[in-house]
Amino acid sequence: MDALTLAQEIIDGRRISREDDLSFFLTCDLKELCEGADKLREYFIGDKVDLCSIINGRSGRCPEDCKYCAQSAHNHTDCQVYSFLPEEEIVNACKLNESEGVDRFSIVTSGRALTGEEFDKAIHAYETMHRECKIDLCASMGFLNEEQLHRLHEAGVSSYHHNIETSKRNFPNICTTHTYEQKIETLKKVKAEGMCACSGGIIGMGETWEDRLDMAISLSELGIDSIPINALMPIKGTPLEHEPQLTEEEILRTIAFFRYINPLANIRLAAGRALLTEDGRIAFQSGASATITGNMLTTAACATIRSDKEMLAGLGRDVTPDYQKK
Repeated sequence: MDALTLAQEIIDGRRISREDDLSFFLTCDLKELCEGADKLREYFIGDKVDLCSIINGRSGRCPEDCKYCAQSAHNHTDCQVYSFLPEEEIVNACKLNESEGVDRFSIVTSGRALTGEEFDKAIHAYETMHRECKIDLCASMGFLNEEQLHRLHEAGVSSYHHNIETSKRNFPNICTTHTYEQKIETLKKVKAEGMCACSGGIIGMGETWEDRLDMAISLSELGIDSIPINALMPIKGTPLEHEPQLTEEEILRTIAFFRYINPLANIRLAAGRALLTEDGRIAFQSGASATITGNMLTTAACATIRSDKEMLAGLGRDVTPDYQKK
C-alpha cells in the first residue's frame, strides 16, 4: 500500500489503531505521505486555519521537574519570574489579538495547578474577556479538578490545553514529579466537561519514532480536538540543552502521520517553527491546519500574526475567524 491509497481509505472511513502496522509511516515516501496528509486535511478540516495566541499569565518557580522547561525551579535558566498578571494587562492583550484576527486567546500559567486567589483572578479575567470580546477563549493551567474546569467553562472558556508531552513509555524520562496517567485523567475531565480538549507534545527530546507514533495513537484514543506539535528548541540550563536539532524532514514526517492517525483534529504547529522553511509553509501542505501565532511562551517567535496570515492567505487558506464572519 502507498500513502495516497491509505489517505483515501481514511477518507472512506478507515481509522488507524494500535493494532495496525505503524512502521509504514516511518518507511513510506515522505513526499507522498505529506501529499496524502494534505488531502486528509482538506477533506476533514477544509481551508480554515485556526490561529491561537497565548499570554504567559504566571511565570517561573514551577515545582515540576520537566526536563525541557525553562520555567521549572529544578532547571537553571534566566526565565522571567512573576505572579499572576494584572487583569488589565491580560484583557488588553486579548483585545489586541482580537483586533489582529486571531481565533482564540489563552492564559497559560506555570506551576502544577493554578489555585486559590490566583485562580479566582483568572476566572474574573475570563469573565471580563468573555463580556467585552468576541474571540474564543482557552486556558492552560495544569492539573485542575472538575469544579475548576466547570468554573472556567461558565466564565466563557471553551477550550482547555494540557499536553501529554510524549509517549507513556518515555514520560518518566521527561518528568518524575507527576505521571502520564495524571495527564490522561485531566484530559478525560476536560472532555467530560464538554470543552474542546487541546493536547499534544514535544518531539526531539530523545524519544524514538515509536514513541512519537504512540503519542499520536494515545491522542486519537482520547478523542483530542486540537494537537499542538512542538519541535524542541533546547534551552540553556535545562537537562535537554544539548539535544540535537531536528531536521525539517523529521518534523514534516511527524506532522503528516499525526494527520493520518488523527484525521478530525486540528494539527497545530507550535514551538520550533524556526526549524522549518518559510516559517512552516510546507507544513501547512503536509497536514497542519492550525498554529500558535504571535509571541511564544519562553522561546522567541519566528513569525508574527500578520506574516502568518499573509503566508497562509498565499496558500489559499481562510484566516478569518468565525466571530468576524457573523
